[in-house]
Amino acid sequence: MESENRAYRGHCLILPYPLQGHINPMLQFSKRLQSKQIKVTLVATRHMFNTTISEQAVPSIPVETISDGYDQGNIKVSPEVCLERFREVGSQTLAELIEKLRGTEYPVDCIVYDAFLPWVLKVAKRFGVVGAVFFTESCAVYNIYYHVYKGLLDLPLVDGSERSCVAGLPPLETSDLPSFLSVPGSYLPILGLAVNQQLWNVDRVDFVLCNTFYELEKEVVDWMAKFMTLRTIGPTIPSMFLDKRLQDDMEYGLSIFKPNTGTCMNWLEERPNGSVVYVSFGSLAELGVDQMEELAWGLVDSNCHFLWVVRSKEEAKLPKDFLGETSEKGLLVSWCPQLQVLAHKAIGCFVTHCGWNSTLEALSLGVPMVAMPQWTDQSTNAKYIMDVWRMGLRVRCNDKGIVRREEIEHCVREVMDGERRKERDEEKCNQME
Repeated sequence: MESENRAYRGHCLILPYPLQGHINPMLQFSKRLQSKQIKVTLVATRHMFNTTISEQAVPSIPVETISDGYDQGNIKVSPEVCLERFREVGSQTLAELIEKLRGTEYPVDCIVYDAFLPWVLKVAKRFGVVGAVFFTESCAVYNIYYHVYKGLLDLPLVDGSERSCVAGLPPLETSDLPSFLSVPGSYLPILGLAVNQQLWNVDRVDFVLCNTFYELEKEVVDWMAKFMTLRTIGPTIPSMFLDKRLQDDMEYGLSIFKPNTGTCMNWLEERPNGSVVYVSFGSLAELGVDQMEELAWGLVDSNCHFLWVVRSKEEAKLPKDFLGETSEKGLLVSWCPQLQVLAHKAIGCFVTHCGWNSTLEALSLGVPMVAMPQWTDQSTNAKYIMDVWRMGLRVRCNDKGIVRREEIEHCVREVMDGERRKERDEEKCNQME
């Protein structure tokens, strides 16, 4: 528990958007702030607290709650309506919380808030509090959104058109950009959320915090730092997986699914070093039935051991008899402790949807990837994985948007045993000399 007699240098509220992929990076950042003698309070919506956080509390970080207008959950409205309701009710209840904390030994000095909640800045300024926006995607993606917001990148983009030139980034094909930028009319609500919602007041914030690290995105960080107070604060991964400065810091954060920890780790212990393909598409992405079948048989044809996360509601999409036919080579689980899995010596490759958290974890732990992006920022992450960071291969889709089993087999084999593996081994040897 937090020591009541501890002397703090300031008090920071951390306000994430109530999704697992947004909460966990900010929880990790909170632990790092706390290690610098900053008092940290996590601010959660009442529904998120009652359903998830209260059961998986981080003992060292106190939690306060505000309302998003949907305290009982059961949200059956559009994202735009939901966010507008959050703005109205959240602004009022956040102000009440700051006012309440004014009377304590450590009143609020700073609010770090998710980029999906730009209205927090107005509340912060009303109380004379520093406002810092936390961007949960890569700096490269943030830069693309910034160009769109400023009208420097014309929309809609047409597939097959000339490469897009975005300052600070390598030349990008249309297929390398966030998915909703190239499909006219199809993703307008998402475009509004990803671009307008996150950037409409970014010029007035005190700090922009990006979940990346300087050496990973040097060129784009240098360019963006010319016109905003940008700070890289990543990778937001437990210390014991990185620099080990915070002893016993192993827990990543919250999970909306119950991980099969013992099953996964015991199974990996029985597999040779570098022999297992780990497959996961995160907590939101859903593959179609045809794609599930191609992925399943592509893994089988690779002749590698595989650990595949298939959420319970996705199991019906698996090919008939697949589980029985692959029991000796593969293990399917509904969820797993991803960081522990990626850090295990048995893992040789990660087949991933290229969500930013997963990408950053694999990069930090040196695990090569087969990039299989689904939507939003994942295409840009896949471009960087293959062509910039050279940490894997990106699969190619057919004209129906399906990645065939032959392509999956080829990419897995190449990353596990082919020229890419040899290149990585040579680079490691050169770094050790």
